[in-house]
This record gives sequence, structure tokens and C-alpha cells, in this order.
Amino acid sequence: MNALIDLSANNAVGDFVRDVLFPNSPALAWAANGLLGVVALLLFPVFLGAPFLIWMERKVCAHMQARLGPMRHGPHGAVQTIADVVKLVFKEIAPPGGVDRLVYLLAPGIPLTASFLVLAVVPWGANLQVADPEQGVFYVVAVGALGLLGFLVGAWASNNKFALLGAMRAGAQMLSYEISLSVLLLLVMLLSGESSLREIVLSQQGTVLDWWVFKAPVVGPLAFVLYLVSSTAELNRGPFDLIEAEQELTAGYQTEYSGMGFSMFYLAEYINMTIQAALVSTFFLGGFLPPLVGIAPVDAALAAVPGVVWMVAKTLAIVFVYMWFRWSFPRPRVDQLLALEWKTLLPANLAVFALGMLALAMGWILP
Repeated sequence: MNALIDLSANNAVGDFVRDVLFPNSPALAWAANGLLGVVALLLFPVFLGAPFLIWMERKVCAHMQARLGPMRHGPHGAVQTIADVVKLVFKEIAPPGGVDRLVYLLAPGIPLTASFLVLAVVPWGANLQVADPEQGVFYVVAVGALGLLGFLVGAWASNNKFALLGAMRAGAQMLSYEISLSVLLLLVMLLSGESSLREIVLSQQGTVLDWWVFKAPVVGPLAFVLYLVSSTAELNRGPFDLIEAEQELTAGYQTEYSGMGFSMFYLAEYINMTIQAALVSTFFLGGFLPPLVGIAPVDAALAAVPGVVWMVAKTLAIVFVYMWFRWSFPRPRVDQLLALEWKTLLPANLAVFALGMLALAMGWILP
């Protein structure tokens, strides 16, 4: 099966930079490729990814609740999101009185920066990754938690009690569920014996039964489901969006933000959702590997599809699940949310982790 997938092929853009633009200067080629990777990382989510996901969310909500959603601008309302983005860009930023102006203006950029730092290590293809640190799992856990700092300092600088209450909820909620996510990521890391995200994907080569959701009997499916639930809460997605509960806190940590400040918080939410969906695909669903089934002609056709297509398709499927959760379940109370983590999910995650280590020690992992 592995022979069907060419993992040695280089990225076409990288080859052009190395072989055509800078054939005699490897240092310049390396710098140019790095710059192109960073530019692509910044432009793709902002101008393509986030607007599409906002439109997709509106349509998922509309169909689940028997509504139309935006229909007037563009085919099936596709241009409505662009109009909303233009409105936010030109909307006036009006900080209220008594704010810490410098911190107030800088805070929305912190979650966005943390999101881009994590996005940089996600392997979208065998050779389509900005950076591949050897300790990629630990990097994701460490950097992913930095976004909370933006919520905390932004709410504090806003000089608004509702914003501060939302930030306190954000701290309690995100830090609590970050523990469960870390336990499950470490579980897959130990099962695969790899800490690089790309190598974790490559440890799942073969058929779909070699993906970690199936390769570790009982442990894999349980870890997959627990990760979906925990990541939904860590993302502050509905029904766990208690930190911005309009009925209680006006809009939570972002109450005093409008225009570009609000849009940066909003953009970070969708990029984080994409990142978590990509991490689910990377750790449990084979990442950029095709879903081979063990039938030679079918596998040959599946392997001919570029890995980035499979990665995007898996990521969008998980994003749809997150949206499905949001528009299907009612919002719990904040005490119920925290009790779910500390009394149910965390003990369950630790039990699955222990079971996974037992399966690894006893050789119960499928070859």
C-alpha cells in the first residue's frame, strides 16, 4: 500500500524557487520558500478559509433549523460574507472611556497570533508544511494555550464588568479542557512513538484500519470521541460558548470591541476551529494520507488524489461536526460545563490513556 503514495515528491512551488529562481543560491531559495509559506499561511485563512467557513456555518444553521440563511448577495448568498468583512474593516473603532488603550488595541492580535503559530506546524501534505519541529506535539500544546491571554488582557483593559466575567469564564473553561486535549494528544504520540506531526501522520500509512481511530481497538474510537467533545468546549463553540453568553454577559470578553478588534477575535475563532479539525485529522484520521481500502484498483485511484485534497476534505468534515454540535444542543450552565470536564471527561480521558498504555505494553495495537 505504501508504494502507491509518493512521499518523496517535493512541492511544485518549492521546486520552482529552488531550481528556477535561485538555482545557485540555496540560502536565498530557503529564505524565499519560508517567506512564501508564511505569506500563504497569513493570506489563505483570512481571504479564503474564514469567509467560506462563515458562509458554511450560516448554511449549516439554516438547513438544520429549516431556514434559508443569506440568499440575496451572490449565488446562494456566497457574497454576503464578503460584504460583512468590508463592513467590519471600515467600521469605526470606538474604545469606551477608562480603557487601557494600548492593551485594548493589542489584545485581539494575541489569539490570532497563537492561531497562526499552531497553523504553521500542521502538515497539509507530505511536503506542504511551513515548519516541522521534532517536538511538534509539545509545541502545539504550549502555543495553543497562548490565545487565552488575549481574552484575559482584552477584557481587563476594556474596563467592563461583563467583559471581565467573560474572561474569567474563558480562563476556567479553556484551561480546564486544555488538560483533556493534552492527555489525548500525548496518548497518540506515545502510541505512534513520534512527536513530529508529520511523522504521526506517516505512522498511519496503510488502509483506513491503520488510522489511529481504528488501529488501537477500543482506545482509538474512545479517544476520538472524547477529543471531539473536549475540543468543542476548548474552542468556546456552542453549546459550550459560555464565555460570550449574550443572555448573561452581553457579549462576554468582547463586549467593548467593534470593527477590526471584534473581527480579529471572530477570525481567531474560525481559524482555531480549522486547526482543531486539522489536528483531529492528523492524529486520528490519517491526515493527508488517502483512505485506502485494500483493493488495488480503488487504492490506485485514491492515491492519485493529492494529499492536500484529502487533508482539506477530512478537516471540513470535522468542521461540519463542530457546526452540527453548535446548532443541535442547548447551552448548559457554567457550573455544569466545568463539572463535565472535572468529573466526567478528565477521568474518562485518564482512563483511556491508561488503557492505551496497557494496550501498548501488551501488544494489543493492530500491526
